[in-house]
Amino acid sequence: MSKTESKAGDALSPAEDVRQAVSGFVTDFKTFQTDIETKLQQTEERVTMLDRKTQSPQRTPLGGAIDAGAPHQKAFNAYVRTGEDDGLRGLEMDIKSLSTAVNSDGGYLVDPQTSDSVKSVLNATASIRSIASVVNVEATSYDVLVDHSDVGSGWATEDGTLTESDTPLIDRITIPLHELSALPKASQRLLDDAAFDIEGWLASRIADRFARAEAEAFVNGNGNDKPRGFLRSDTIANDNWRWERLGYVASGEAGDVNADAIIDLVYALGAEYRANATFVMNSKTAGLVRKLKDNDGRFLWSDGLAAAEPARLMGYPVLIAEDMPDAENNAMAIAFGDFAVGYTIAERPDLRVLRDPFSAKPHVLFYATKRVGGAVSDYAAIKLLKFGVS
Repeated sequence: MSKTESKAGDALSPAEDVRQAVSGFVTDFKTFQTDIETKLQQTEERVTMLDRKTQSPQRTPLGGAIDAGAPHQKAFNAYVRTGEDDGLRGLEMDIKSLSTAVNSDGGYLVDPQTSDSVKSVLNATASIRSIASVVNVEATSYDVLVDHSDVGSGWATEDGTLTESDTPLIDRITIPLHELSALPKASQRLLDDAAFDIEGWLASRIADRFARAEAEAFVNGNGNDKPRGFLRSDTIANDNWRWERLGYVASGEAGDVNADAIIDLVYALGAEYRANATFVMNSKTAGLVRKLKDNDGRFLWSDGLAAAEPARLMGYPVLIAEDMPDAENNAMAIAFGDFAVGYTIAERPDLRVLRDPFSAKPHVLFYATKRVGGAVSDYAAIKLLKFGVS
């Protein structure tokens, strides 16, 4: 047996033993390093996923365009069609957590798209809303502060004695909010029809009822469980005008009007209000007024030159509000003023619907409610024309 073969059967030399040990350690260390890198990568992926969840919107949007397939849209449609409200309960909790403008009187908030559709119709309706000041509030009333006088001032010299100026007088007008309701109904068979645009139908029905009720209240409402209309204010001859009264100008003719009376009405309003003033009357009165001519034979009335542009009387726009009184003896049939200053509408932004499948079988009733109020906020900004001798 050779010397080489004899060494192969013997134990490893110390140098060879060290080399194998180092090689094993390096292999184990690489395996350990690979495991650590894998775990770090997994942790980083979990953190990234958590960041995405944190940054992504988790709550239902309160306005803007709505995806027809959004969960809350489906939940609202399911509630209207069948009365299933599980999805809407979550939606309402979601909205309550972001807004305090939610009533707790039962029913469910409609989805933002339906609510916006209702508001669009109300804003486009021929009523005082289209020219008045409209504010959203989250309380049961809205206060308007009115400054009756300017801060005093005067000319001063370098060495002259300064005197104390007058302090302005502030008045507060409180506009309470009242509940406006509508009660459209539909047959269950119609609601079961999947092709039926239930959202559009409900929005149009609610808007139609709200528009008619609002338009009447903003003109003639008595203030009891409804807005106080501007014609319910106390009136006084404009020559004797004082605060908390609407000044009027008499036409000089019982139940009739003439061009001079229209001119007197325009200049009874202060110059600071005339720039944004609007005439308000119903169609019957407009039919009389558009026949009036000045001393040179020119009509005071001119029709709008473009589509949707209002007619003008003596250069001022005319709003046709059918709830204004007819041109009868002593009727305040025409109003003229800056309604954006003179009349304020306060409303809550939420709109609620309660489904009632029992009271009108086989129809389903939808009780829709919103909170709204209105009142004169500046008695100097509106003048009336009385169709009477004095």
